[in-house]
Amino acid sequence: MTDNNSPDDASGSGPSVILPARKIGLMARLRNYFFTGLVVAAPIGLTVYITTWFVELVDTWFVPLIPAQFRPDAVIPFDIPGLGLIIAVILLTTLGAFTANFFGRAILNFAERLVDRMPVVRSIYGAIKQIFETVISQSTTSFREVGLIEYPRKGIYTIVFVTSQTKAQVGSPYGLDLISVFLPTTPNPTSGFLLYVPREDVKILDLTIEEGAKLIISAGLVEPKKLPLKTPVTPSANS
Repeated sequence: MTDNNSPDDASGSGPSVILPARKIGLMARLRNYFFTGLVVAAPIGLTVYITTWFVELVDTWFVPLIPAQFRPDAVIPFDIPGLGLIIAVILLTTLGAFTANFFGRAILNFAERLVDRMPVVRSIYGAIKQIFETVISQSTTSFREVGLIEYPRKGIYTIVFVTSQTKAQVGSPYGLDLISVFLPTTPNPTSGFLLYVPREDVKILDLTIEEGAKLIISAGLVEPKKLPLKTPVTPSANS
């Protein structure tokens, strides 16, 4: 004979007991408050620190270029933070305007020819110049979209940035329709791998470049609410 009040009763007709929620101790609550405050304060503090460090660094470089009698601290009893940054912007803008004309380009080309004759310096200068031209040049499309590819094997997906949809001519002699993508590493997205993958193997995500970068830098901790797929990459008429 089976006891209806037995806890092993599978009919579920017996009374159910709702246990009260476990109370959080004082130390656990204080620990949660501490980590919550850390999450709020750390980004603000680091942003202020890095910004202040950068402004002070630029000030130490460019403020000494102003004659002592013309500096603001000679008139007012305190320093003006960011004065060096303002001077740097003005000088760089002036330099860009100077090199944009024929005379400035002639001087720049002459200086670069001199650098090309220096064995070690020319390699350093060429690499740095290429990096800045790639990152800053407005004529370069840079990263266009965020996508998914199967890497390093089938069934495993990773985030990539589509760098070009029409300039990947590597596979053209072999009849392959490839596009170039950049596969960044985590948590440092400035390093990674350049891959040429078939166009149809790239699944484009409805994410901005900034959202994709946050996802990579945070190692997946900062995720968007959803990862919908966009229209697949289609061949361009110019490819």
